[in-house]
Amino acid sequence: MTIQWFPGHMAKARREVSEKMKYVDIVFELVDARLPLSSRNPMLDQIIQQKPRIVLLNKADLADPQQTKLWQEYFKKQGHAALAINAQENKGVKGLIPTAKEVLKEKRARDAARGLKPRAIRAMVLGIPNVGKSTLMNRLVGKKIAQTGNKPGVTKGQQWLRHGTELELLDTPGILWPKFEDEEIGKKLALTGAIKDQLLHLDDLAIYGLDFFARYYPGRIQERYHLTEEQEQGLAPEILMDITAKRGFRDDYARGSELVVFEIRDGKLGRYTLDRCEEMGQEVNE
Repeated sequence: MTIQWFPGHMAKARREVSEKMKYVDIVFELVDARLPLSSRNPMLDQIIQQKPRIVLLNKADLADPQQTKLWQEYFKKQGHAALAINAQENKGVKGLIPTAKEVLKEKRARDAARGLKPRAIRAMVLGIPNVGKSTLMNRLVGKKIAQTGNKPGVTKGQQWLRHGTELELLDTPGILWPKFEDEEIGKKLALTGAIKDQLLHLDDLAIYGLDFFARYYPGRIQERYHLTEEQEQGLAPEILMDITAKRGFRDDYARGSELVVFEIRDGKLGRYTLDRCEEMGQEVNE
């Protein structure tokens, strides 16, 4: 299975972002804390190259907190600062500017030594669709997005969004759309609502989600859907049949699948992380 969204749009976005990269000091890379690797665009490293970045694990309120800590350690070992945030409720966002200052400390010291006056940090927010880019930018600059004017040397028409006197965000209209050939990544993205439900069958997603929870978070399916322990330990398709019957949907498994998918997505089965740090070939506790 290969799912590719708007390849022409992706190429245009990549070109726009690459062209604008030289105007920023740092990149804020936004990922979904429930799938910190699967929600990264595979092209991003090539586009950002050596530019400093901070990885922002958004929707951390929905993710397994223990896994989030492991992933923060992983990104730190990769040379990137990492913050767990919830842009929707403005949690953790305040730590962004102090972290950016720390990351850019040496560069700012070099600029000062050259006699350059200190200025606002210039940043770009990048992330795949539906990971919370617009929400984060609204939190940082306020609902009324203010244009601060074109900067010297910046292409005419670039819009800079200001956060006080300390941060300026370069508005990037292009969105980076991922292409992925790994079916499991597709299911993870779909289960969290990152891609359209029409691209995958909901019953496949429900079975994938139930299998995942039975394996990593035993007891939650049993508790949520009032099943027996024996039922929860059955095969995922059988669990889906039991839930459908329990909810009075008779043999309407499409309705049962929709229920399971949306309840997982909404956190009704508790906080979870689909990308397991210990299983992704990332030994973070060495």
